[in-house]
Amino acid sequence: MTIVGLGNPGQKYAKTKHNAGYWVLDKLAEELSLNFKLGKGEYVHSNNSNIRLVKPLGYMNNSGIGLKSYMDYFNITTDDLLVVYDDADLPLGKIRFKSNGTSGGQKGIESIIYQLNNDKFLRLKIGVATNEIPKSLASYVLAPFDSKYDDQVKAIINESVEAIQFLLNNDITKTMNKYN
Repeated sequence: MTIVGLGNPGQKYAKTKHNAGYWVLDKLAEELSLNFKLGKGEYVHSNNSNIRLVKPLGYMNNSGIGLKSYMDYFNITTDDLLVVYDDADLPLGKIRFKSNGTSGGQKGIESIIYQLNNDKFLRLKIGVATNEIPKSLASYVLAPFDSKYDDQVKAIINESVEAIQFLLNNDITKTMNKYN
């Protein structure tokens, strides 16, 4: 399975809500004792015999470019693809698997659908919505969580990694029934 975490590159964005996909992949790589290395395109990746972890290095809204480059280079199809990303419509502490469909307004997913010309891939949405009323969606997802949410953020990252590991050994229906 190829697991893709979405986010924005660089220290400026490292702690922003939009990087939830990166956080999950970093934690998963740590648990699997994998290290990321630069790829031959706009991505970093880590491979072992049955799992590939990929983080596109372009900005969120251009995530599809790096992912397409990776998939073309390694001849990967969407049949075995899981994309992990933040969802500002889902409450913090919730995750949701989805098997296909539209982007739901998430620009990184929009870019992937456009670049791959395909919306039939698995997704894991990480809830980042809090009770704070954002001035704009962009300013909300490009800001870090308030420190009062640290425990919830850590818990949802851990649950996401657990859910991905469950998916690796089960089908999507069983995984959705357990985690959605």
